Amino acid sequence: MAADKPWALISEVGENGYFEELADIMREHFQIMPLSDFLQSPALHGPKIQVLFIWKFYPEPKPSLLAELPSLKVVCSAGTGTDHLDIPYINNLGLKIANTPHVVSDATADFAMGLLLASARKMFEGQQIARGPEMVIIPQSLMGVEVSGSTLGIIGMGEIGHKIAQRGKGFDMKILYHNRSRRSAEDEAAVGATYCENLDDLLKLSDFVMLSLRFHTDCTGLIGHRELSLMKPTAILVNISRGLLVDQDALIHALQSGIIQAAALDVTHPEPLPRGHPLLSLPNALITPHMGINTTTTAKKIMHRMVNNAVAAVKGLPIPDEVKPQ
Repeated sequence: MAADKPWALISEVGENGYFEELADIMREHFQIMPLSDFLQSPALHGPKIQVLFIWKFYPEPKPSLLAELPSLKVVCSAGTGTDHLDIPYINNLGLKIANTPHVVSDATADFAMGLLLASARKMFEGQQIARGPEMVIIPQSLMGVEVSGSTLGIIGMGEIGHKIAQRGKGFDMKILYHNRSRRSAEDEAAVGATYCENLDDLLKLSDFVMLSLRFHTDCTGLIGHRELSLMKPTAILVNISRGLLVDQDALIHALQSGIIQAAALDVTHPEPLPRGHPLLSLPNALITPHMGINTTTTAKKIMHRMVNNAVAAVKGLPIPDEVKPQ
């Protein structure tokens, strides 16, 4: 019976939260409470909440919210990234943390290649011209960059990076990569990848530089003025990781001055960018709203994984995807 199911706090069901099919997956095991309902009476609702589901970074697990949840057992976050979580603080409260690794890799790698292709072939500009009221001929300004046979430099060769390399190989691209540790010879051979121990070498040689590494605070500003200046003037930067990896002021300068040709970004800092931000007005900056995992199939996989983790936590069982302090 529904009354016997434990309670979970969520953002909302609807356009800015979970679509109904995802909510139904949660409802199989939990009674769900939208944040707006919870905030009407935190003292009444707080003691019964055992699970906090985080989707698209909401609800934010701030200390003020966690303090209102004395019965909370687990914080379940969608996706693989955990940089939005204060893991030591949450663990010190006696709470478990879980994420959803492995289920987002294909969708993210697909989207990464989509950004690369769209930017290289100026698809966004082309659509605007095709829809324009004065469209008569195809202007020479829509001349793009050849993808097939070009060099793709991947910074961060984890699961997603390796899947991007697989897709790049399908376009007959030469694959370079830089990683904290070198992949096995078998992994390299599978995608025809060459390891660059020195990041500068990758930047100098690549036609496309793809950021797909897991974010750590020591990677903040990894791509700045110096790094951009090492890239080819015809190069395109693609970022599907986190906005903080790129010095955005340096990127704006590089795009405006021709240091690099273009950038395709699914992530920025902050998200969304303030209206009027210089990046939003640059024709050679393709920006999407952190939607790399946005397919119905992947969303359902994520939700099932979140629910499995939450059920295990409530029952006191080992959590399949528990995130532990490093």
